[in-house]
This record gives sequence, structure tokens and C-alpha cells, in this order.
Amino acid sequence: MNTDTLTIHFKTISDFNLRVGLSKPKHPLVSIQRFEDLPVVKSVHRTKLISEFYQITLKTACPCKMQYGQTPFDFDEGVISCFAPRQVTVIDKDFEFAKSGWLVIIHPDFLRTYPLGVKIKDYGFFDYEINEALILSDEEQKSIETIFEQIEKEYLLPIDDFSQDVMISAIDLLLTHFNRYYKRQFNTRKTQHSDLLYKVEKILNSYFLSTDVQKLPGPAHLAEQLNLSSKYLSDCLKQLTGQTTQQIIHEKLIEKAKDILSTTEYSVSEIAYQLGFEYPQSFSKLFKSKMNVSPLEFRRSFN
Repeated sequence: MNTDTLTIHFKTISDFNLRVGLSKPKHPLVSIQRFEDLPVVKSVHRTKLISEFYQITLKTACPCKMQYGQTPFDFDEGVISCFAPRQVTVIDKDFEFAKSGWLVIIHPDFLRTYPLGVKIKDYGFFDYEINEALILSDEEQKSIETIFEQIEKEYLLPIDDFSQDVMISAIDLLLTHFNRYYKRQFNTRKTQHSDLLYKVEKILNSYFLSTDVQKLPGPAHLAEQLNLSSKYLSDCLKQLTGQTTQQIIHEKLIEKAKDILSTTEYSVSEIAYQLGFEYPQSFSKLFKSKMNVSPLEFRRSFN
């Protein structure tokens, strides 16, 4: 990170509104804005942004450059992107807001006593990188914008006993549509994802062929090798194979262990260390959970 990078930490929605030149939010824990209504913000520094709230954006025209995690990304078409609390986003000093679209900001406390407060944590797309954003079809965008308009309409009304219920119901519906459309996007990119599966298998095969294995590879390691977020990689593989990244790693590992057990005299401890396990009992436990027999019982079946 460059030394001239400025860090801004938004702890409340009011902090955010003040920084970008908006009036005080109508509700302290939730806000909705149209990008075309946001003031012009010019930054003379590259800026690292951290917030304590969820952000849901639909950008239909965005001339900005951003970095999310380690990945730079240019928005040049309408996309949906979602950000979870305390994720780090970096914007360049020539950053501009999108010319049109929607921005919904939700503090976790707004959802705290509702089922959505738990369910939102299971939506993997809040942990995707920016370049893994959801690209909407025209029909999908129209449906999504209708829901944004419903949220805005309720947000602008005077707060009453039903305001929170109505807004949370609409946000829940919005996220359900996102989940549905992401599944569609995964399906339409199956050829690309098949190539991804090939790359995953190549990395794992290379790992297990190495004579210098020090640590068992995990989903985060694979995702880093492929320039993807762990959540996105796992969701892609789940859609393509029915298995998560971790399940695929375990499957490859068990196959390698079976080869070694059936063709060598290495002890279980030696095999465990070869495969990158710190503790042999962890290897034995995983093997038995997958094969219903211990490593030694499996070996005896070949004798």
C-alpha cells in the first residue's frame, strides 16, 4: 500500500453521510440513496475505506476504479455488488461515484432481532471480490429497481411501528433475487467454470506431487492462486460439481492417501506428514469419516 493512502473508517451511517456531503439520514441504522442524487466527491488521495455496515449497490454507470482485497476493477457497466461490514475497499484518487443507480446502507443492528440478521451472513456474495459482481440482464435489472423503489418509498415515509418490518421484508426479497440471479450467472458461465475446475485440479495435483509439502492446502490458498475470493470459488465449484472447495480438496487428499496406503509401507504418521497434516490423528479421523475404515484397515484390505 502506498504511504500516501488515506484511511477512512465509517462507524455510523451519519459518519458516511457527513463525509460525502449528504444530510443526516432519516433513520440512524438504514439509508437508501440514488447515485444520481449524490454530490460530486473529489479525492486527492488514494483512499482505503472501512465501514461497520452492509452496503448494497446497483451501479448503472460508473467511471470509477476500485480495488477490493488484492484485485483492481473498473466498473464499465451496470452491476450489483455487496459489501459486508469491516471489509476493506480501496478507491483511486480520481474516484467518482456512479452516475446512476442505488446505494443501500444497513447497519447490522437494524437486522439484529430479525431472521435476516442471521440469513444475511450466509449469502456468499457479500464476500465476493468486486470483479465477481452480479451482471444483470435488462429484465432482471427492472425487477431489482422496483424493489429499490419500494425500499426508498418506505424510507421516505414517517417512521411508525411497521417501518422496519416493511423495509426488512423488501431487503430480504432483494437479496433473495440476488441469490437467484447469481445462480443464473453461474449456470451461464459453466464453460468458464469448467476451466476453473481444471485449474483447481492442476493446482492440487501439483501440490500432491511435490516432495516439499509443508502445509495442507485450504480453500483460501486455492482462491489466492486463482485470484478469486474463497466464497466465490466455493460457490462456483458447488454449482459445477455439487462440492465445495473444501470437499474437493478432501476428495483429492483421500485419493492420494489411498494410493500411498496401497502401494507403500509408510506408516500412517509418515503419510499424514507427507500430505501436510500437522497431527497424524487429524488425518486418521478425516480418512475414517470419508472411507468408513481407518487407514490401517484400508491397507489390510490390499494384503
